[in-house]
Amino acid sequence: MQHALRERALRILAHREYTRHELSSKLAPLAESPAQLAALVDDLTASNLLSDQRYTSTRINSRAARLGDARLAHELRAKGVSTELVQAALAAVEDELTRARRVWERRFGCQPTAAVADATERARQIRFLAGRGFSAETIRRVLRTNNEK
Repeated sequence: MQHALRERALRILAHREYTRHELSSKLAPLAESPAQLAALVDDLTASNLLSDQRYTSTRINSRAARLGDARLAHELRAKGVSTELVQAALAAVEDELTRARRVWERRFGCQPTAAVADATERARQIRFLAGRGFSAETIRRVLRTNNEK
């Protein structure tokens, strides 16, 4: 059974990166015991086939251009990544304000000042950026900068 469980884990890992927590959850119904599962996950980690750090880097690289720090951190913590690893990964990416400006420009383009001054349009843009996980301070700075253009 140990060999079959390991092969299943390797097939799962062949598709994409997983965290220890995710892989454990997927394999738990197939394992004979929690100890067997823990040993397999430890072995995969030791042989560098499973890495939370690699998963975090991959996830951040693929999603940071569209999402704010809060949403990225929430997604990673939900997958079982440690807070320290999340903070280190977020510190290594481009700052949130630059990413938020790029997201805003892609979505709304260069609008005239009057459009952003309109309360309804401004609220819509705030909701959009907030839904992407950008902080209130970052949103305020993006809209203030674009309003001053």
